[in-house]
Amino acid sequence: MTDTTPPTGSTAAQGRSLVSVSGLAKSFGDHEVLRSIDFEVMTGSVTVLIGPSGSGKTTVLRSLNALDLADAGVVRIGDVEVDFAGPVGKAEVATLRAQSGMVFQSHHLFPHLTVLENVTAGPVLAQRRDRAAAEEEGRELLRLVGIADKADAYPYQLSGGQQQRVGIARALAIRPQLMLFDEPTSALDPELVGEVLTAMKDLAAQGWTMVVVTHEIRFAQQVADQVLFMDGGVVVERGTPEEVLTRPRTERARQFLHRILDPLD
Repeated sequence: MTDTTPPTGSTAAQGRSLVSVSGLAKSFGDHEVLRSIDFEVMTGSVTVLIGPSGSGKTTVLRSLNALDLADAGVVRIGDVEVDFAGPVGKAEVATLRAQSGMVFQSHHLFPHLTVLENVTAGPVLAQRRDRAAAEEEGRELLRLVGIADKADAYPYQLSGGQQQRVGIARALAIRPQLMLFDEPTSALDPELVGEVLTAMKDLAAQGWTMVVVTHEIRFAQQVADQVLFMDGGVVVERGTPEEVLTRPRTERARQFLHRILDPLD
């Protein structure tokens, strides 16, 4: 059977810092989106970013994946470190980007390709891996996210939740050290949210290192090792789910959580 275990999921790797972010800053024109963000992510752990819209959560993820180039700060994933204070070359961007797989709010699947072809496109075309081996691993990843029977289907034949799970398998297929999730359930009908969160919980249980932007507070309570509450481009609170979600220290965090958990009050 194809090995689809986390690349950094060994016992020896557990407890070590996989991701380090220091002084991360980003502006779009005159709008300062991130202001000196600092945090670490341990190998095999789940970090959840919560906060109001516009707080900078997605920009943090995009900076980790080098989809947005930060104006300042240092990002390290594994042995790859980029200092955004100076010029950053294309090779550095590509190397940093290769360390993580990203799952977006929308699925962004190729409509003319089957599910299996969508999953294997990155390994075969970008990484130049053997097609037969990539297909074997792709089928195993589809089994991992619960849609092995959809390998030969096309995206239009799938539900939104199934399409999002294809997106997760596609991100895993490039063998990243880190998985990034940008509100992966926000575009789904409520009845489909559970199947995607279940797939993510399974990945966490297997030891995948994950950074997740979400409004699903129950998911954070059940799965997260670390929760960061962001507002106005800064990390306002950080700690365990118990500390941040149950006993927040700041009034701003209390207000946010009250509105999320008791929207009719």
